[in-house]
Amino acid sequence: MPSSAPGTFPDVQAIVRDLLKTRPELSDVYVADAPDVGFDGTQRAVLVSRMGGAWIDDLHVDQPLIQLEVYGPLKSDAFVLANAARATLLAAIGTRFGTSTVTDVVEADGPRWLPDYVYAGANRYVCVLRLSVRTDG
Repeated sequence: MPSSAPGTFPDVQAIVRDLLKTRPELSDVYVADAPDVGFDGTQRAVLVSRMGGAWIDDLHVDQPLIQLEVYGPLKSDAFVLANAARATLLAAIGTRFGTSTVTDVVEADGPRWLPDYVYAGANRYVCVLRLSVRTDG
């Protein structure tokens, strides 16, 4: 049986960035998939990366693993931002973006402190969530 995979998969990183940018607690936070010029790890930032996942053909669902690297000027700031980011994604079930709908969100790895060896002064928490995104057509 031929695959029913869409010709173009949804840009899940863009969906996550858009969701995070709507959260009031994150309105002044840099949200992107790469650090901004001059980033040193002490700014308020959420970096979004797809870490893998799978297309479930018979369900017509993409299930990406999304990693959030959350930074703040203090460790406590980064933790508060990480919780706001994860709460945003966990509440995203039913959200529609064009032809894609978030049908489920499961936390795979809750916020954990993870030193950043690239940015020595960084205060970073990392969490991983699995999204299920159904694409029409």
